[in-house]
Amino acid sequence: MYPQILFQNRRPDRIATLEEYQQSGGYEALEHALKNKSSKGVQQAILDAVLLGRGGAAFPMGKKLLTIAEDAPFPRYLVCNADEMEPGTFKDRVLIHADPHQLIEGMIIAGYSVLAEKGIIFIRPEYESATRILEREIEIAKKAGYLGKNILDSGFGFELIVHRSGGRYICGEVTAQLNALMGKRPNPQQPPPYPTEKGLWEKPTLQQNVETLCCVPHIIRHGSAWFKALALTETGAGTKIFGISGKVNRPGCYELPMGVRLSEIIEEHAGGMRPGSEFKACLPGGASTSYLTREHYHIEMDFESLRNVGNRLGTAAIMVFDHNTCMVGATLNLIEFFARESCGWCTPCREGIPYIRDILWRIENGEGEAEFIPMLKNLCKELWKAYCAFAPGAAAPVEGLLNSFEDEVREHIVQKKCPFKERQTR
Repeated sequence: MYPQILFQNRRPDRIATLEEYQQSGGYEALEHALKNKSSKGVQQAILDAVLLGRGGAAFPMGKKLLTIAEDAPFPRYLVCNADEMEPGTFKDRVLIHADPHQLIEGMIIAGYSVLAEKGIIFIRPEYESATRILEREIEIAKKAGYLGKNILDSGFGFELIVHRSGGRYICGEVTAQLNALMGKRPNPQQPPPYPTEKGLWEKPTLQQNVETLCCVPHIIRHGSAWFKALALTETGAGTKIFGISGKVNRPGCYELPMGVRLSEIIEEHAGGMRPGSEFKACLPGGASTSYLTREHYHIEMDFESLRNVGNRLGTAAIMVFDHNTCMVGATLNLIEFFARESCGWCTPCREGIPYIRDILWRIENGEGEAEFIPMLKNLCKELWKAYCAFAPGAAAPVEGLLNSFEDEVREHIVQKKCPFKERQTR
């Protein structure tokens, strides 16, 4: 049994209260930081912990903190990205429902580390229950003296609000999210300047994911070396929330050490494959990652290990497919999502993704031609020329399909039908 850090107060039927969070050491890190550490000291602790962003990009939080200059103007802002709209990803919702004060404390400490005066939780509209929980618990934290002016008589003040998103996947992109917060069309912006230089209303703005911020109190309370030692691999640090779905017996969110093997996650924690199902492939980190096959069934699940095999850990949302799954159909389903959610700002994304969708639809429905395969490969290359990371993310499962299951694509084309439909109806 691995130690539960982020999920230590998780209960099956309700959220943890402020009192329960305090009993587990909650807000001790905040008090310690405000009384015993400078803002730079907090930054250094996070940097030493090698805390990589848990939202998908895996950029070191400590390095991002350092990009806000000491003489940067005020006010400064902290934005928490709770807009997880990617298929298969649901860890942030579970974290908020389990222990909302963990996120609140993490945001206050992160705000102190860059001397931000205001924090904003940007949350997707479908998460209305999580939104109401946060709004209620923020008020409770405020009454307890953890938010507002002069927190714990430290002289530091921090305000925290919740912002309901208008609801598009592109709003999860860093610069598009800032535009959405300012009431603008949520198109990405190509830096420089970076948000930590000029973000919300031209002021320095730090953005982090829910899970990343939830790690912060534990690092400050227990130390950077402790956090790094939680991982099973030398290149990893901390624990990770793995959200697993698909053809497994126990889908859900599991907190496990960074570097745990994929096979262990599936067989031990997710209860193995469903009866009659055999592992065929999975997406290791959400819809914008590539497929892992049996060849990598025992891979260590950390950022570096996935990078070494040309893939990404992403959000660690593992979507499992069995031997009866049509990988062309599965990829088409993902591309339908990306085509719908594109902001339409740049040509490779606006035109390229619908073109890929059309080709995959024709292959799946018996209208495929041999020349479609090189066309798909070329289109995927063109998506990497897009303005932001949205289109390359959309290309990832298509590239995985062509790299690992090209024979399956050809079988569709030769037979002029999906060969899996008959198998699935038997």
